[in-house]
Amino acid sequence: MSGGEQPLSMRLDKWLWAARFFKTRQLAVEAITGGKVHLDGRRTKPGREVRIGSRLRIHKGSLEWDIEVRQIPRQRRPASEAVHFYQETPESRQRREELLEQQRLLRAAAPRQADRRPSKKERRQIHRFTRGE
Repeated sequence: MSGGEQPLSMRLDKWLWAARFFKTRQLAVEAITGGKVHLDGRRTKPGREVRIGSRLRIHKGSLEWDIEVRQIPRQRRPASEAVHFYQETPESRQRREELLEQQRLLRAAAPRQADRRPSKKERRQIHRFTRGE
């Protein structure tokens, strides 16, 4: 392969890592073997070759992407460039954005759990309140 030539295919786990769906290739491998990634509508293996035009369905947590591979990168690129490696279907984007909005609203409505112990001042206020002073 010469300098500017694009590769024709790439391992699925490596492509998912390069496109920044997963932080490490190992996480991509675990997702693929766990059935969270489907290539052209079927479960697959991490070593399966991805080509331009391949269709992927990726489940990550509660989020889901339906994408078509548009580019096979030579190496991992910044996230701003990695978004050009694929094209997401409009339905997939809309579903994902609606789910993110619902999660955001639930977080805003739910009372916040304190991740720390009360300060001395807060403890005094709690004691005054519970003792009815």
